[in-house]
Amino acid sequence: MATYLIVFAVFMVVVVGMSIGVMFKRKPIAGSCGGLNAISDADHCLICGAAVDKDSPLKDRLHGECPRKKAAREKAEREAAMQAAE
Repeated sequence: MATYLIVFAVFMVVVVGMSIGVMFKRKPIAGSCGGLNAISDADHCLICGAAVDKDSPLKDRLHGECPRKKAAREKAEREAAMQAAE
């Protein structure tokens, strides 16, 4: 039981330390620059603004349209249809 309490205390110290670091930096927590940013058709990262490698091997793994891009396109189409109907 003592081991669990020690591990819990260590995790709490880590969490408190990270939260204090975020508060002092006044910068929001952001995701990584990889993942869907690398396989979408964007020319730069949506998070940090860095250039995206057009020859990334991740693009070959995704068949069809990126799910995030597809959702954004469908949302834009719905909004355009609603505005046209008004």
